[in-house]
Amino acid sequence: MAGNAVVIGGGIAGLSAAAGLWRTGWRVTVLERVAAFRPVGAGLVVQANGARCLEALGLGGGLRDRARVDVSGGTRRADGRWLARIGAGDLERRLGTLALGIHRAALHELLLGALPEGAVRTGAEVRSLTENGEVTWQAADGPGRIEADLVVGADGIRSTVRRLLWPEAAEPVHVGVTAWRGITPVWDGDLDVAISWDRGAEFGMVPLIDGRVYWYGAVNAAPGEPAGDEAARVRARFGGWHAPIPDLLAATGTVLRDDLACLDEPLGSYVKGRVALVGDAAHPMTPNLGQGANQALEDAVVLAAVAGRPDGLAEYDRQRRPRSQRVARASRAIGRFGQQLDNPLAVAARNAVMRLTPPGLALRSMARYADWRPPPLT
Repeated sequence: MAGNAVVIGGGIAGLSAAAGLWRTGWRVTVLERVAAFRPVGAGLVVQANGARCLEALGLGGGLRDRARVDVSGGTRRADGRWLARIGAGDLERRLGTLALGIHRAALHELLLGALPEGAVRTGAEVRSLTENGEVTWQAADGPGRIEADLVVGADGIRSTVRRLLWPEAAEPVHVGVTAWRGITPVWDGDLDVAISWDRGAEFGMVPLIDGRVYWYGAVNAAPGEPAGDEAARVRARFGGWHAPIPDLLAATGTVLRDDLACLDEPLGSYVKGRVALVGDAAHPMTPNLGQGANQALEDAVVLAAVAGRPDGLAEYDRQRRPRSQRVARASRAIGRFGQQLDNPLAVAARNAVMRLTPPGLALRSMARYADWRPPPLT
Protein backbone atom coordinates (compact mmCIF):
# COMPACT_ATOMS: atom_id res chain seq x y z
CA MET A 1 0.00 0.00 0.00
CA ALA A 2 1.51 3.33 -1.09
CA GLY A 3 1.95 6.08 1.47
CA ASN A 4 4.24 9.01 2.18
CA ALA A 5 7.84 8.76 0.91
CA VAL A 6 10.82 11.00 1.56
CA VAL A 7 13.77 10.78 -0.82
CA ILE A 8 17.03 12.21 0.49
CA GLY A 9 19.13 13.35 -2.45
CA GLY A 10 18.11 14.93 -5.74
CA GLY A 11 20.57 13.35 -8.16
CA ILE A 12 19.79 10.73 -10.78
CA ALA A 13 19.24 8.00 -8.18
CA GLY A 14 16.98 10.14 -6.03
CA LEU A 15 14.88 11.65 -8.80
CA SER A 16 14.39 8.31 -10.56
CA ALA A 17 13.33 6.70 -7.27
CA ALA A 18 10.94 9.60 -6.62
CA ALA A 19 9.54 9.37 -10.16
CA GLY A 20 8.93 5.65 -9.77
CA LEU A 21 7.26 6.01 -6.40
CA TRP A 22 5.10 8.88 -7.64
CA ARG A 23 4.08 6.81 -10.64
CA THR A 24 2.97 3.96 -8.36
CA GLY A 25 0.84 6.15 -6.10
CA TRP A 26 3.18 7.41 -3.36
CA ARG A 27 3.18 10.97 -2.08
CA VAL A 28 6.79 12.05 -2.56
CA THR A 29 9.05 14.69 -1.04
CA VAL A 30 12.64 15.03 -2.27
CA LEU A 31 15.13 16.74 0.03
CA GLU A 32 18.22 18.09 -1.74
CA ARG A 33 20.92 19.96 0.14
CA VAL A 34 22.08 22.21 -2.73
CA ALA A 35 20.28 25.52 -2.92
CA ALA A 36 19.55 25.26 -6.65
CA PHE A 37 20.10 22.75 -9.43
CA ARG A 38 22.70 23.76 -12.02
CA PRO A 39 23.56 22.02 -15.31
CA VAL A 40 26.80 20.55 -13.99
CA GLY A 41 28.58 17.29 -14.70
CA ALA A 42 29.60 15.67 -17.95
CA GLY A 43 28.13 12.78 -19.89
CA LEU A 44 27.15 9.16 -19.45
CA VAL A 45 25.83 6.25 -21.48
CA VAL A 46 22.33 4.96 -20.75
CA GLN A 47 22.75 1.28 -21.53
CA ALA A 48 19.98 -1.14 -22.42
CA ASN A 49 19.04 -1.82 -18.78
CA GLY A 50 18.86 1.89 -17.98
CA ALA A 51 16.88 2.66 -21.13
CA ARG A 52 14.32 0.00 -20.21
CA CYS A 53 14.02 1.50 -16.73
CA LEU A 54 13.30 4.92 -18.19
CA GLU A 55 10.69 3.33 -20.44
CA ALA A 56 9.09 1.81 -17.33
CA LEU A 57 9.04 5.29 -15.77
CA GLY A 58 7.23 6.63 -18.84
CA LEU A 59 10.29 8.60 -19.97
CA GLY A 60 11.49 6.61 -22.96
CA GLY A 61 10.42 9.24 -25.48
CA GLY A 62 12.08 12.01 -23.52
CA LEU A 63 15.28 9.99 -23.37
CA ARG A 64 15.37 9.50 -27.13
CA ASP A 65 14.80 13.23 -27.64
CA ARG A 66 17.79 14.09 -25.45
CA ALA A 67 20.28 11.31 -26.23
CA ARG A 68 22.33 10.13 -29.18
CA VAL A 69 22.57 6.55 -30.32
CA ASP A 70 26.01 5.01 -29.91
CA VAL A 71 27.82 4.41 -33.18
CA SER A 72 30.44 1.80 -33.96
CA GLY A 73 33.32 1.56 -31.52
CA GLY A 74 35.42 -0.75 -29.42
CA THR A 75 38.83 -0.71 -27.73
CA ARG A 76 42.08 0.72 -29.05
CA ARG A 77 45.67 1.25 -28.04
CA ALA A 78 47.05 4.73 -27.42
CA ASP A 79 48.52 4.72 -30.94
CA GLY A 80 45.08 4.02 -32.43
CA ARG A 81 45.48 0.33 -33.27
CA TRP A 82 42.23 -1.55 -32.69
CA LEU A 83 42.14 -4.35 -30.12
CA ALA A 84 38.42 -5.11 -30.50
CA ARG A 85 35.65 -3.59 -32.61
CA ILE A 86 31.88 -3.53 -32.25
CA GLY A 87 29.87 -2.56 -35.29
CA ALA A 88 27.06 -0.01 -35.25
CA GLY A 89 23.82 -1.75 -34.29
CA ASP A 90 25.45 -4.94 -32.96
CA LEU A 91 24.49 -4.26 -29.34
CA GLU A 92 20.99 -3.21 -30.37
CA ARG A 93 20.48 -6.44 -32.30
CA ARG A 94 21.61 -8.46 -29.31
CA LEU A 95 19.74 -6.55 -26.60
CA GLY A 96 16.75 -5.23 -28.51
CA THR A 97 17.38 -1.62 -27.49
CA LEU A 98 19.98 1.06 -27.92
CA ALA A 99 22.78 2.47 -25.80
CA LEU A 100 22.43 6.24 -25.68
CA GLY A 101 24.95 8.95 -24.89
CA ILE A 102 23.43 11.79 -22.86
CA HIS A 103 24.56 14.79 -20.86
CA ARG A 104 24.04 14.12 -17.16
CA ALA A 105 22.20 17.43 -16.80
CA ALA A 106 19.77 16.45 -19.59
CA LEU A 107 18.92 13.18 -17.85
CA HIS A 108 18.52 15.05 -14.56
CA GLU A 109 16.15 17.52 -16.24
CA LEU A 110 14.11 14.67 -17.73
CA LEU A 111 13.67 13.02 -14.32
CA LEU A 112 12.90 16.30 -12.60
CA GLY A 113 10.12 16.94 -15.09
CA ALA A 114 8.46 13.65 -14.14
CA LEU A 115 7.67 14.93 -10.63
CA PRO A 116 4.82 17.18 -9.55
CA GLU A 117 5.47 20.81 -8.77
CA GLY A 118 6.64 21.30 -5.20
CA ALA A 119 7.85 17.73 -4.73
CA VAL A 120 11.52 18.77 -4.58
CA ARG A 121 12.84 20.95 -1.75
CA THR A 122 16.29 22.37 -2.41
CA GLY A 123 18.56 23.82 0.25
CA ALA A 124 17.35 21.16 2.74
CA GLU A 125 20.19 19.71 4.81
CA VAL A 126 19.15 16.52 6.60
CA ARG A 127 20.08 16.61 10.28
CA SER A 128 18.67 13.37 11.62
CA LEU A 129 16.61 10.33 10.69
CA THR A 130 15.45 7.13 12.31
CA GLU A 131 14.70 3.64 11.08
CA ASN A 132 11.04 4.39 11.76
CA GLY A 133 10.97 7.08 9.09
CA GLU A 134 11.32 10.30 11.08
CA VAL A 135 13.41 12.85 9.18
CA THR A 136 14.48 16.33 10.26
CA TRP A 137 16.23 18.92 8.14
CA GLN A 138 17.35 22.53 8.13
CA ALA A 139 16.49 24.88 5.28
CA ALA A 140 16.76 28.60 4.63
CA ASP A 141 13.17 29.06 5.82
CA GLY A 142 13.78 27.14 9.03
CA PRO A 143 13.78 23.55 10.29
CA GLY A 144 11.53 20.82 8.95
CA ARG A 145 10.33 17.46 10.18
CA ILE A 146 8.33 14.66 8.59
CA GLU A 147 7.28 11.14 9.52
CA ALA A 148 7.42 8.97 6.42
CA ASP A 149 6.22 5.48 5.57
CA LEU A 150 9.34 5.12 3.42
CA VAL A 151 12.69 6.93 3.41
CA VAL A 152 15.00 6.53 0.42
CA GLY A 153 18.68 7.30 0.93
CA ALA A 154 19.91 8.56 -2.44
CA ASP A 155 22.58 10.98 -1.25
CA GLY A 156 25.61 9.61 -3.03
CA ILE A 157 28.92 8.00 -2.27
CA ARG A 158 29.44 9.97 0.98
CA SER A 159 25.87 9.26 2.07
CA THR A 160 24.65 10.87 5.28
CA VAL A 161 21.86 8.29 5.44
CA ARG A 162 24.36 5.43 5.30
CA ARG A 163 26.59 7.07 7.90
CA LEU A 164 23.71 7.64 10.34
CA LEU A 165 21.92 4.30 10.04
CA TRP A 166 24.76 2.01 8.91
CA PRO A 167 27.53 3.17 11.29
CA GLU A 168 29.19 -0.24 11.03
CA ALA A 169 29.65 0.12 7.26
CA ALA A 170 33.11 0.66 5.86
CA GLU A 171 33.84 3.96 4.16
CA PRO A 172 34.40 4.06 0.39
CA VAL A 173 38.06 3.64 -0.51
CA HIS A 174 40.10 5.33 -3.20
CA VAL A 175 41.05 2.93 -5.97
CA GLY A 176 44.28 4.65 -6.97
CA VAL A 177 42.84 6.33 -10.06
CA THR A 178 42.30 9.98 -10.99
CA ALA A 179 39.84 10.81 -13.76
CA TRP A 180 39.27 13.94 -15.84
CA ARG A 181 36.00 14.65 -17.68
CA GLY A 182 34.98 17.25 -20.19
CA ILE A 183 32.56 18.16 -22.98
CA THR A 184 33.62 19.80 -26.21
CA PRO A 185 31.68 22.40 -28.17
CA VAL A 186 29.85 21.11 -31.25
CA TRP A 187 32.21 18.66 -32.95
CA ASP A 188 32.53 18.50 -36.72
CA GLY A 189 33.53 15.05 -37.91
CA ASP A 190 33.01 11.33 -37.49
CA LEU A 191 33.71 9.74 -34.16
CA ASP A 192 34.01 6.18 -32.90
CA VAL A 193 32.59 5.52 -29.44
CA ALA A 194 35.81 3.98 -28.24
CA ILE A 195 37.96 3.52 -25.20
CA SER A 196 41.71 3.53 -25.63
CA TRP A 197 44.22 1.93 -23.27
CA ASP A 198 47.85 2.45 -22.45
CA ARG A 199 49.84 1.37 -19.41
CA GLY A 200 47.85 2.60 -16.40
CA ALA A 201 45.72 4.95 -18.48
CA GLU A 202 42.44 5.05 -20.39
CA PHE A 203 40.62 7.54 -22.59
CA GLY A 204 37.00 7.32 -23.72
CA MET A 205 34.70 9.44 -25.89
CA VAL A 206 30.92 9.54 -26.46
CA PRO A 207 29.05 11.83 -28.91
CA LEU A 208 25.99 13.69 -27.58
CA ILE A 209 22.83 14.52 -29.49
CA ASP A 210 23.57 18.23 -29.80
CA GLY A 211 26.86 17.57 -31.60
CA ARG A 212 29.13 17.94 -28.59
CA VAL A 213 31.42 15.15 -27.40
CA TYR A 214 31.76 13.87 -23.84
CA TRP A 215 35.20 12.48 -23.03
CA TYR A 216 37.04 11.19 -20.00
CA GLY A 217 40.64 10.28 -19.21
CA ALA A 218 41.82 8.16 -16.28
CA VAL A 219 45.29 7.41 -14.94
CA ASN A 220 46.79 5.56 -12.00
CA ALA A 221 47.52 8.17 -9.32
CA ALA A 222 47.49 8.62 -5.56
CA PRO A 223 44.50 10.63 -4.30
CA GLY A 224 44.68 14.12 -2.92
CA GLU A 225 46.72 16.01 -5.49
CA PRO A 226 45.95 19.74 -5.12
CA ALA A 227 43.70 21.26 -7.75
CA GLY A 228 45.47 23.06 -10.56
CA ASP A 229 45.20 23.67 -14.27
CA GLU A 230 43.35 20.43 -15.02
CA ALA A 231 43.04 21.17 -18.74
CA ALA A 232 46.82 21.47 -18.98
CA ARG A 233 47.33 18.31 -16.93
CA VAL A 234 45.07 16.17 -19.08
CA ARG A 235 46.59 17.56 -22.28
CA ALA A 236 50.06 16.71 -20.97
CA ARG A 237 48.95 13.14 -20.24
CA PHE A 238 46.88 12.37 -23.34
CA GLY A 239 47.94 14.96 -25.90
CA GLY A 240 50.17 12.46 -27.72
CA TRP A 241 47.48 9.80 -28.15
CA HIS A 242 45.75 8.94 -31.42
CA ALA A 243 43.37 11.29 -33.25
CA PRO A 244 41.01 12.87 -32.43
CA ILE A 245 42.02 12.86 -28.75
CA PRO A 246 44.43 15.83 -28.91
CA ASP A 247 41.84 17.92 -30.78
CA LEU A 248 39.07 16.99 -28.33
CA LEU A 249 41.23 18.16 -25.45
CA ALA A 250 42.23 21.35 -27.23
CA ALA A 251 38.57 22.17 -27.88
CA THR A 252 37.45 21.70 -24.27
CA GLY A 253 37.15 24.61 -21.86
CA THR A 254 36.11 23.32 -18.45
CA VAL A 255 37.73 20.11 -17.22
CA LEU A 256 36.53 18.29 -14.09
CA ARG A 257 38.78 16.01 -12.01
CA ASP A 258 37.90 13.35 -9.43
CA ASP A 259 39.77 10.75 -7.43
CA LEU A 260 37.76 7.56 -7.97
CA ALA A 261 36.43 5.57 -5.02
CA CYS A 262 34.17 2.59 -4.45
CA LEU A 263 32.83 0.45 -1.62
CA ASP A 264 35.17 -2.54 -1.49
CA GLU A 265 33.35 -3.95 1.58
CA PRO A 266 29.74 -4.29 0.38
CA LEU A 267 26.80 -3.67 2.70
CA GLY A 268 25.06 -6.62 4.30
CA SER A 269 21.68 -5.03 3.59
CA TYR A 270 20.32 -2.02 1.74
CA VAL A 271 17.39 -1.76 4.15
CA LYS A 272 16.90 -0.79 7.80
CA GLY A 273 13.36 -0.44 9.07
CA ARG A 274 11.54 1.91 6.72
CA VAL A 275 14.77 3.14 5.09
CA ALA A 276 16.23 1.87 1.80
CA LEU A 277 19.44 2.90 0.07
CA VAL A 278 19.70 3.36 -3.70
CA GLY A 279 22.43 4.30 -6.15
CA ASP A 280 25.85 5.33 -4.89
CA ALA A 281 24.56 5.43 -1.33
CA ALA A 282 24.07 1.66 -1.57
CA HIS A 283 26.75 0.46 -3.99
CA PRO A 284 29.29 3.06 -5.13
CA MET A 285 31.25 1.46 -7.94
CA THR A 286 34.03 2.32 -10.34
CA PRO A 287 32.97 3.56 -13.79
CA ASN A 288 34.72 0.85 -15.78
CA LEU A 289 31.50 -0.88 -16.89
CA GLY A 290 29.59 2.38 -17.31
CA GLN A 291 26.89 0.96 -15.04
CA GLY A 292 26.70 3.44 -12.15
CA ALA A 293 23.70 5.46 -13.32
CA ASN A 294 22.11 2.39 -14.91
CA GLN A 295 22.24 0.48 -11.63
CA ALA A 296 20.67 3.46 -9.86
CA LEU A 297 17.82 3.36 -12.39
CA GLU A 298 17.38 -0.35 -11.73
CA ASP A 299 17.21 0.35 -7.99
CA ALA A 300 14.57 3.00 -8.54
CA VAL A 301 12.26 0.86 -10.67
CA VAL A 302 12.51 -2.23 -8.47
CA LEU A 303 11.90 -0.17 -5.33
CA ALA A 304 8.85 1.48 -6.89
CA ALA A 305 7.51 -1.90 -8.00
CA VAL A 306 7.71 -3.58 -4.59
CA ALA A 307 7.69 -0.85 -1.93
CA GLY A 308 3.92 -0.93 -1.45
CA ARG A 309 3.89 -4.61 -0.46
CA PRO A 310 3.94 -5.70 3.20
CA ASP A 311 7.41 -7.23 2.68
CA GLY A 312 8.38 -4.77 -0.04
CA LEU A 313 11.68 -3.50 1.34
CA ALA A 314 12.91 -7.01 2.10
CA GLU A 315 12.04 -7.94 -1.47
CA TYR A 316 13.87 -4.87 -2.77
CA ASP A 317 16.99 -5.91 -0.87
CA ARG A 318 16.66 -9.50 -2.07
CA GLN A 319 16.46 -8.44 -5.71
CA ARG A 320 18.88 -5.54 -5.83
CA ARG A 321 21.75 -6.27 -3.46
CA PRO A 322 23.15 -9.42 -5.14
CA ARG A 323 22.96 -8.01 -8.66
CA SER A 324 24.27 -4.52 -7.92
CA GLN A 325 27.15 -5.88 -5.84
CA ARG A 326 27.98 -8.39 -8.58
CA VAL A 327 28.14 -5.54 -11.10
CA ALA A 328 30.30 -3.49 -8.72
CA ARG A 329 32.76 -6.37 -8.32
CA ALA A 330 32.90 -6.89 -12.07
CA SER A 331 33.51 -3.20 -12.67
CA ARG A 332 36.38 -3.20 -10.18
CA ALA A 333 37.89 -6.27 -11.86
CA ILE A 334 37.57 -4.74 -15.33
CA GLY A 335 39.41 -1.68 -14.06
CA ARG A 336 42.31 -3.79 -12.81
CA PHE A 337 42.43 -5.72 -16.08
CA GLY A 338 42.01 -2.63 -18.24
CA GLN A 339 42.92 0.91 -17.27
CA GLN A 340 44.92 0.09 -14.13
CA LEU A 341 47.09 -2.62 -15.70
CA ASP A 342 50.64 -1.24 -15.81
CA ASN A 343 53.11 -4.11 -16.15
CA PRO A 344 54.27 -4.09 -19.80
CA LEU A 345 54.26 -7.88 -20.14
CA ALA A 346 50.78 -8.11 -18.66
CA VAL A 347 49.56 -5.31 -20.94
CA ALA A 348 50.98 -7.10 -24.01
CA ALA A 349 49.33 -10.36 -22.97
CA ARG A 350 45.97 -8.66 -22.38
CA ASN A 351 46.09 -6.94 -25.75
CA ALA A 352 46.91 -10.21 -27.49
CA VAL A 353 43.96 -11.93 -25.81
CA MET A 354 41.62 -9.12 -26.89
CA ARG A 355 42.79 -9.24 -30.50
CA LEU A 356 42.25 -13.01 -30.61
CA THR A 357 38.81 -13.01 -28.94
CA PRO A 358 36.02 -13.67 -31.47
CA PRO A 359 33.76 -10.61 -31.91
CA GLY A 360 30.66 -12.55 -30.86
CA LEU A 361 32.24 -13.58 -27.59
CA ALA A 362 33.38 -10.02 -26.91
CA LEU A 363 29.87 -8.76 -27.65
CA ARG A 364 28.29 -11.24 -25.24
CA SER A 365 30.71 -10.13 -22.55
CA MET A 366 29.87 -6.45 -23.12
CA ALA A 367 26.12 -7.14 -23.11
CA ARG A 368 26.15 -9.34 -20.02
CA TYR A 369 25.39 -6.68 -17.43
CA ALA A 370 23.15 -4.53 -19.61
CA ASP A 371 20.83 -7.45 -20.46
CA TRP A 372 18.30 -6.88 -17.67
CA ARG A 373 14.59 -6.09 -17.76
CA PRO A 374 12.69 -4.12 -15.10
CA PRO A 375 9.43 -5.18 -13.52
CA PRO A 376 6.28 -3.38 -14.68
CA LEU A 377 5.07 -0.41 -12.65
CA THR A 378 1.36 -0.23 -11.87
